[in-house]
Amino acid sequence: MPIADLGERSAFYVRGGRGEPLLLIQGMAGHHRMWGEPFLRLLREHFDVLAYDHRGIGESARADAEFSVADLADDAARLIRAAGWTDAHVLGISLGGMVAQELALNHPRLVRTLVLGCTFAGAARNADAPGPLRMVEAIRTRDAELAVRTAFEVNVSPAFRERPGSFQEFRELSLSTRVPGPVVAMQLRAGLAHDTAARLPLVRARTLVVHGTADEMILAANAEHLAALIPGARLELMDGVGHLFWLERPGRCAELVREHALGPLPDGPGGPPATSGSGDR
Repeated sequence: MPIADLGERSAFYVRGGRGEPLLLIQGMAGHHRMWGEPFLRLLREHFDVLAYDHRGIGESARADAEFSVADLADDAARLIRAAGWTDAHVLGISLGGMVAQELALNHPRLVRTLVLGCTFAGAARNADAPGPLRMVEAIRTRDAELAVRTAFEVNVSPAFRERPGSFQEFRELSLSTRVPGPVVAMQLRAGLAHDTAARLPLVRARTLVVHGTADEMILAANAEHLAALIPGARLELMDGVGHLFWLERPGRCAELVREHALGPLPDGPGGPPATSGSGDR
């Protein structure tokens, strides 16, 4: 079982592929399997990919006390060093995007390039998002199946919901790793306290901001706000795509990450076209 020693705690991780190091940071209630094999397979063609579970999730060490987003960023920094890397490209989504912001601000030498997906600089700008309230209401019923169904509906686009087998795939991924409710509640409180807006102009890592326009959990206007605050950041809005954009468009998302970190692949004998084997359905 791959367990990294982070000093005060340990973290479960999976690692594969060859190339430059890429750290994947999941969001609230997320875990390493939520990246989905189609997306991971494409990333592993170009990167040494490491995906892990936050404290309290799956086989990672327990979370017995409240923590901040900055604390989770310190975990990520320790994991980069424990992997034997001097630095890494970093992709963080949702809560993981907040963690990635703090990682870039507090441990700048560890971040080669930065991709921030479906995230925000501060919760106050997301008050009108309908998804979080629907999720809270579903969880309060203590009906596990209703909670999973609601999570599916608020995290993906209407078009993706209609794809045959999409709910069953989401359900299996969601339930494949232990995610304790009290830990999710601590993650939620940490996310609500997150506010990096005043410090984001200090980010020096080359940054890509990605967001789906149909995101019901974190509104797409937050992506525009993030990109405006980070010097030189590039904004990529994915039309009609929901919160879990990498599950809906694995090929396009892998292409964006690769091009941002490594540059476009050449055509012809030197390499395949950038859209080859996208994996999107």
